[in-house]
Amino acid sequence: MKIKIKKISFEQLQKIKLKKYHRPIRPLFILRFLVNLLSKKELKDINFSYTKTDMDKLKKFEPCLILMNHSAFVDLKIFFKIWSPLPFNIICTDDGFVGKYWLMRHLGCVPTVKFQSDPQLVKDMIFCIKKLRDSVLMFPEASYSFDGTGGAIPDNIGKLIKLLKVPLVIIKTEGAYLHDPLYNNLQQRKINVSANVKYVLSKEDISKLSESEITSIVKKEFTFNNWEYQFKNNILINNLSRADGLNRVLYKCPNCGCEGKTIGKGIYLECENCGEKHELTPEGYLKCINGDTKFKTVPEWYNYERQEIIKDIKNNTYKLDLDVDIYVLANYKAIYKIGDGHLTHTIDGFDLVGCDNKLHVKQGPLESYSLYSDFYWYEINDIICICDKHYHYYCVPKNAKDVVAKARMAAEEIYKIKKESLK
Repeated sequence: MKIKIKKISFEQLQKIKLKKYHRPIRPLFILRFLVNLLSKKELKDINFSYTKTDMDKLKKFEPCLILMNHSAFVDLKIFFKIWSPLPFNIICTDDGFVGKYWLMRHLGCVPTVKFQSDPQLVKDMIFCIKKLRDSVLMFPEASYSFDGTGGAIPDNIGKLIKLLKVPLVIIKTEGAYLHDPLYNNLQQRKINVSANVKYVLSKEDISKLSESEITSIVKKEFTFNNWEYQFKNNILINNLSRADGLNRVLYKCPNCGCEGKTIGKGIYLECENCGEKHELTPEGYLKCINGDTKFKTVPEWYNYERQEIIKDIKNNTYKLDLDVDIYVLANYKAIYKIGDGHLTHTIDGFDLVGCDNKLHVKQGPLESYSLYSDFYWYEINDIICICDKHYHYYCVPKNAKDVVAKARMAAEEIYKIKKESLK
């Protein structure tokens, strides 16, 4: 999916009318019908099926909160298939509305800022449930999985569930990540995808449990590993492009320690610096073909990178220093390209300077528990996004390769360390 881009100056950006707030509305039935119709071919190609667990406990028209794991764009098509014809609203990132505001609103989408506290969103969710009598779908990970395992879940999810006072349903897909992993540049594989729709907590359960107990239940439900699912089910991915872009996730060579030198192409991941070469096998394992295999799976290697980041943070040596192109979300008419700048990330947070020093934005380490970073964002490039009160700033690195996964992990670990230090 692409997005409308408009090139303007920093001065022109200051004159643009900012986005206006509108209350959520109930989705149009005809649009939900069309989404289901347009989704049929892909769902048939992936042989989609789903099961239900204890869903008889949910009354037919009873609103509930639905939490769903986020693996690929097909997730929304899956949800429409499962939940229609019942009405629902969808919590959606702001940039999803650009160039299609009317459509998204009438599909029942509610905009929000990823990974940050949003009091208005809570009010909107209560409005959807109490006034519109709609269920609400939320992806608590807020972004696609990079390595095929569960993403960061906010610690206040239990508080939100307590506030909403409606049953909790969790939908977990299996195979969606294998069908369309984010690192692979939208190259889909023909993999069977399934889902389980599970009634997890009743209103009575929620009233008896503490916020922390509910958060623990949700985090446990969102602990999963798509690669283990592949191993256990003997799923073979014979696509000759299965390692394309894998360097975005596995950016640090465990043999020589160099970063940004791995190249994922075809079925191989190779380090340009030391020449160590791994095959991503059809079974989903990593096999070093000219040395010792240090990590047999993608999540093991990804966790190694996270541990290296933690060491750097604790040693006060972690720093990202990037020249970037700057894109801005100010309203829903377009994404505005306003020039270039410099982005740094340290234990003190993000600092963006650009447009001949006219722009200066800081995002502190406790402002966001994770980071909106993305691969192949709207088919443009890999991005790191930070925010201030009025704008989203999407930064495309110019002089560095494969840094957005590192930035996300670092933001998460810095947040944890800073939060713990406050205690």
